[in-house]
Amino acid sequence: MNTPLPANDLDGQVLAIEPDAGKRKLSTAKAIQEAIAQQMRADDSVFVMGEDVGPYGGIFSSTTGLIEEFGPHRIIDTPISETAFIGTGIGAAVEGMRPIVELMFADFFGVCMDQIYNHMAKIHYESGGNVQVPMVLMTAVGGGYSDGAQHSQSLWGTFAHLPGMKVVVPSNPYDAKGLMTAAIRSNDPVVFMFHKGVMGLGWMKKNKRSIDAVPEESYEVPIGKARVAREGTDVTIVTLSLSVHHSLDVAEKLEQEGISVEVIDLRSLVPLDRDAILASVSKTGRLIVVDEDYQSFGVSGEVIASVVERQPGLLTHVSRVCVPDVPLPYASQLEYGVLPTPARIEAAVRDAVAGRGTS
Repeated sequence: MNTPLPANDLDGQVLAIEPDAGKRKLSTAKAIQEAIAQQMRADDSVFVMGEDVGPYGGIFSSTTGLIEEFGPHRIIDTPISETAFIGTGIGAAVEGMRPIVELMFADFFGVCMDQIYNHMAKIHYESGGNVQVPMVLMTAVGGGYSDGAQHSQSLWGTFAHLPGMKVVVPSNPYDAKGLMTAAIRSNDPVVFMFHKGVMGLGWMKKNKRSIDAVPEESYEVPIGKARVAREGTDVTIVTLSLSVHHSLDVAEKLEQEGISVEVIDLRSLVPLDRDAILASVSKTGRLIVVDEDYQSFGVSGEVIASVVERQPGLLTHVSRVCVPDVPLPYASQLEYGVLPTPARIEAAVRDAVAGRGTS
């Protein structure tokens, strides 16, 4: 397991990366904290529960500072029993509360999938629409930290494949706050998945793009609407989460060579904004899907199918940059060998514009 961020690293900090910008800058972790706090102030039915969400503030600082304001009755530390506390959250949601339940790592879904999928996701359907489950399941994903095969997966495709749950994956602080606000207010169960690589203060100092201006007031980012992160004309990259930043880095580099790359940040997998994907590919005719989840039976195939089923003659090139179908290695060199790194993305773009191969 990686060394977690100290709980006070992000607590209360407003990051001024660009002092002359005149706009408030927050980390992704702080943006999530702020969204939760604002909704808890506005609605007494909102509460948080999970492992180390209290005084420790969440191992990735997702709940830092909240217990000081709201106390241990609304920021509830739980035993290491995911089935028990996720089941408790489902029961509370059915009874009219709005719980935010943190599953520390998405990889741990195996010990509580019955509660997540056979209960949280299905109660509304099985009740004929009479019982709602307004619950947020918040969880960490992502590799790059030598956390090993059981703490490094980006399993958003698994949750997106199973009907009954909305699935959102922010790539930046602005979207993180807006999507969390929308998730808490939703009457449907929402799986909110944050990548470790977009949460932490240290990484964000190295990459200014991950620091976005975040309004102080409460706002929503609509669930199910993708964002054009960068406009381009030669190649479309459809991606999400940390890979948005890798793709933007590649696009900026290749622009100097006259290669124009459009980057689509999906933001939500359920609902999936198929219209945004099709609109971009209609301009470029070339599609690359970059996904830190496994390649087979996942998001990348669904994105491609969204195009070819609606306009089968549109694409002149299609390829994928994903994690191959192997467990995430512990050794750093091996791990980065399978992750969708900028080098792999750049190679895929060059192949696309040169008309070389598909995968």
